[in-house]
Amino acid sequence: MGSSTSSSRGFFRARLDRDTLAFVQVEHVEIKNVLTRATGYLENVSSHSLQPYSGCTLGLSLCGVGCYVRHSHWVTRGREWGTFLEARTNAAESYRSNYERERRWARKHRSRFSIFLSSSTEPFLPQEEKLGVTRGVLEAMLELPPDVLILQTHSHRVADYVELLASLGAETELRAHISIETDREVIDGLPSHASSVEKRFEAAKTLRDAGITVVVCVSPILPVENPDAFFARVAETADAVVLDHFIGGDGTRDGRRTLKTKLPRAMARIDPASVEGDYRDDLRVVAERWLPGRVGVSADGFAGRFGRPLANSRP
Repeated sequence: MGSSTSSSRGFFRARLDRDTLAFVQVEHVEIKNVLTRATGYLENVSSHSLQPYSGCTLGLSLCGVGCYVRHSHWVTRGREWGTFLEARTNAAESYRSNYERERRWARKHRSRFSIFLSSSTEPFLPQEEKLGVTRGVLEAMLELPPDVLILQTHSHRVADYVELLASLGAETELRAHISIETDREVIDGLPSHASSVEKRFEAAKTLRDAGITVVVCVSPILPVENPDAFFARVAETADAVVLDHFIGGDGTRDGRRTLKTKLPRAMARIDPASVEGDYRDDLRVVAERWLPGRVGVSADGFAGRFGRPLANSRP
């Protein structure tokens, strides 16, 4: 399990956004099993991952520069990150048909059937409004809920799903993780955010006000201009925070994948200390002042283990 195959259903070209001349290739595919048994980094986070899309049309924005998935040849297959998207149009049907088998496996081998949605794409892409793949999966989960759902997003568009997510939260243990990696709206030398910092904070508040557990993920950590003000805002809009530096977070111990990109150079121009792994620990001290006992680090945080990580713990 864990490797699913797909077959082409259609192909067209679509404008990425109004502010760029880049185009994204969008392909419709079908997949045998949308539930991938977690390995590697995710093995200590969830029993499964689920990707409604392959590729990500936010890849040419700021989050795409530091995105760890851009280094996966299995996903990119030589294509430039941010220029392609495969919409898994039968994702909801695949979830339903594989649900019982994967739930039995998860409860036997991982104690709980927990899903990370998504680890290698954005569930709430601009194209989702038309394609509705993520919505279909979430509606299927209302019928057949997992034990735990970790919903990871970098987009303020998650707030458009607040009613559906509130209903889903009544059926399963749901955490909405919203990436907000800095308090800076602009990082000189890098593209703009796909979703502004302000809009993502507003989305976090919308979900939390609806009774949904919200976690802000400062991942990958970018230079923070005013740490106290930033984490005070996190404490107002979220239940917890996760800190994750590209050193160790990009799948290499020393961050060598990210060091090949222009992200570290742009970070160093703002604050040389931010490129070092100790920067995460410095931010953790500030975060703990505002969210005592509610600070998670790297995989422990994504798994919902906050405070000091527990050795050899599993979700």
